[in-house]
Amino acid sequence: MNLLDAHLVPAVDGVAYGLLLFVVAAGLSLAFGTAGVLNLSHGMLYAIGAYTGAELSDGTWGGLAVGLAAGTAAAAAAGAGLSAATVPLARRGHLAQALLTFGLALIGGNLLIEFFGADELPVRVPEALDSSVTLLGHRYPAYRLCFILMAVLLAAFGTWVLTRTRVGAAVRASADDPQMLATTGHSPRAVHTGVLAAAGALAGAAGVLGAPIIGPGAGTADTVLMLSLVVVVLGGLRSLWMTFFAAIAVGEVQTLGVSLAPDWAPYLLFAAMAAVLILRSQFTEPATAGHGGGDAGSDPVEWLRRRLSASFKERGRGRGTAEADGVVRSSGRGGPLSRLRGGPDDSTLASRGRQAAPLLILLVVLIALPALLDAYSLSLAGSALALGLLAVSVTILTGYAGLPTLGQTAPFAVGAYATANLADAGWTVGPVQIVVAAIAAALFSVVTGPAVIRARGTTVLMITLAIGELASAAINQMKSVTGGADGLVGFPPTQALWGGEGMIEEDQVYNYALVVAVVAVVATIAVLRSPAGKLLTGSRNAEARMRASGHPVGRYLFMAHIGAGALAGIGGSLMVTVQQYLSPADVGFEIAAFALLAAVIGGSTSVIGGLLGAGLIVFTRDWVASSWPGHGPLLLGALFVAAVYLLPRGLAGLRLGTGARGPAKGAELPPGHDSVPAGKVAP
Repeated sequence: MNLLDAHLVPAVDGVAYGLLLFVVAAGLSLAFGTAGVLNLSHGMLYAIGAYTGAELSDGTWGGLAVGLAAGTAAAAAAGAGLSAATVPLARRGHLAQALLTFGLALIGGNLLIEFFGADELPVRVPEALDSSVTLLGHRYPAYRLCFILMAVLLAAFGTWVLTRTRVGAAVRASADDPQMLATTGHSPRAVHTGVLAAAGALAGAAGVLGAPIIGPGAGTADTVLMLSLVVVVLGGLRSLWMTFFAAIAVGEVQTLGVSLAPDWAPYLLFAAMAAVLILRSQFTEPATAGHGGGDAGSDPVEWLRRRLSASFKERGRGRGTAEADGVVRSSGRGGPLSRLRGGPDDSTLASRGRQAAPLLILLVVLIALPALLDAYSLSLAGSALALGLLAVSVTILTGYAGLPTLGQTAPFAVGAYATANLADAGWTVGPVQIVVAAIAAALFSVVTGPAVIRARGTTVLMITLAIGELASAAINQMKSVTGGADGLVGFPPTQALWGGEGMIEEDQVYNYALVVAVVAVVATIAVLRSPAGKLLTGSRNAEARMRASGHPVGRYLFMAHIGAGALAGIGGSLMVTVQQYLSPADVGFEIAAFALLAAVIGGSTSVIGGLLGAGLIVFTRDWVASSWPGHGPLLLGALFVAAVYLLPRGLAGLRLGTGARGPAKGAELPPGHDSVPAGKVAP
């Protein structure tokens, strides 16, 4: 009984918290499951409502009503604007949507802070609710009990509209058969806009009413987005009741779980998210899903699988599949790799020369930088090299293996913390640090690989996101190894060679980073141009045919995952050498998104493009933003948006020119894919 009394208040708090997440997640589920938009700015819509409600709250019922109306309307308008922004990306897939909406979230979050301030705003509730009531012998805030009732009513109203009205029928029809909906006189475009406006309205209303629970502040949008994603993944899109119970469970973990098991609570949510996604992906053979971006086996994207499957049958086999078929025939199991191993002719040598030209030009520019830049700018160039290796590891997985990832910061962090702890223990020789970091990150990828390679498309994105967040939780918990939130600093500088002195000067550190990066990139390109790399490309383009011909596609993907992890670990080691400090922010979700953006900017199959994309991000975030303090997120968000719209094939697409062929038909390739034929590697 005493135990029940001690945890009663956290348990009731969990119900209120869970109902708040249910309302928010319902909007996210509506946007994704019905409008088909993977909206990573959904937390920002909640923040719009929360800030508006807090600003208009004056402690009266009238103030609450005005704040609710204004916050809901503002978030609904933002949702409608999101509909217009995503229409040009209708055929580009969920990865382009994710990058666009993440960029919009950065822009919106920066504007909210600029307008309302960086400090968390106080929220004044009506005087009648600004008190406590007795609940089974315990005092409990009256507003939270009232919120539970309001959230239930709001959820019930939304459910009634969706399931019992003509508007709801049109919404459901727009997801199942938009062509049939158009024949009834309804505009699918108008329904799409209305759905995203309604999703925004739900988030905005939740923000106004939930501001006393999750208040408006700098980290509000990220917190709400992550928790909502967990709810949607756990509950799926097929049943509002499942979403409801998932939201309550998440709320209880956030309150009662922290009270009962504070050491384990940070891991529970994302571990559950990863487990559910992995189990769902096991029920569908990957070969039947279409490696180019199918999401079969996962409830939140089952509708997309059906629609892509029908589209594939109608269009027939596209160029990418045909080229992959060529790889299958020439490299079949037990057959000679004659086409892959044949001696180079004059045209092949000329082609290789043209492909190597960008690499040589970039190398000359990088070598000349110490003579051109000041110490601060040179240190930024070193950081760009470290982030560039992370971006190249993302390119391997996203562009070549067809596994879009938001979790490469996990092996990146393993390599970084391994290097920092080695240096602290007196092991400061650079090559030793690089090798140990690569091995540690590769071993980490061995452990996590089986969870990743079975899934496809958006499911992979969510699994890797969960892995990245679990790694972040471990970093904050394992203070003896990572320093926790304070990070690590004060370890000895790296020695370039045995017996040398630690590198202190910026040009020394930069030259060391450049040598390591060049060796790693050249080795990566060599592997991707080898028969192994060509088989990986074939697996991405036509997985079913590769499996049917006897190729162990799973093994190819697993080895690619391990190699990409080792490369990310080398990047993490370089980051520690360049910065001489390490904090959780250096390996968090934002860095994962930046690495993915860098890969998209460069072109998802261009190794050099990934390096250039990373340089552009560091240039924008640290150099340009230094001239406009406090607006780094705004500039980066604008870069995200511009890259998605203006560089659909990345920088490599610009080099290929307008005559380059488009993506393979029947497959949803990652945005920025420059359509390099199977067996060729864009440098």
